[in-house]
Amino acid sequence: MAMVAGAVMALPVPRAEAGDWWVRGRLIHIDPNAGSSAGGPLALPADAVDVDNRVAPEVDISYFFTRNVALELILTYPQKHDVTLNGVDIGSVKHLPPTLTLQYHFMPDQAFKPYVGAGFNYTLFTDRDLLNDTLEVERDSFGGALQAGFDYALTKNWYLNVDVKYLWIGTDVRRKSDGAVVTKLDIDPWVYGLGVGYRF
Repeated sequence: MAMVAGAVMALPVPRAEAGDWWVRGRLIHIDPNAGSSAGGPLALPADAVDVDNRVAPEVDISYFFTRNVALELILTYPQKHDVTLNGVDIGSVKHLPPTLTLQYHFMPDQAFKPYVGAGFNYTLFTDRDLLNDTLEVERDSFGGALQAGFDYALTKNWYLNVDVKYLWIGTDVRRKSDGAVVTKLDIDPWVYGLGVGYRF
């Protein structure tokens, strides 16, 4: 047992340094914390509109300004979500939410490196038509982002990554005939990620 512990402790630890680039690939589970407003021309009740979950790949690129402070750009491809109204399918939307966060990394010299981050996302909606093309969602959204996670050293340059984000994503759903707002839809997903990273 002592030999195993010694071998683990002897593994080279990837130390974060100013000027480092880190690239991570994650598999993410997008879990919308969806809600919608009441009223409007269709007199909808609150939270009548819902958005389903999604599993997708994600890539992020981090640049370290110091050993502790990094800027991370989070990217994926447009994600398709089915949309329901009072439990009935009314179509789907696609959205692309690139996210930028400023992170603080604790314990840069240790194998276990937790971090927290905060920033913003810009979400571009495509395939926006709903309810047999009678409704559509707004084209884009700006919102905040919070993040927490950790990296764990596997080798000198490779490491395991676990990450959780919360994104504020909101849009208006409008009637196409006259542009009247039917409801304000908040998607606001939790995003759970598991992946690996490489340090350059």
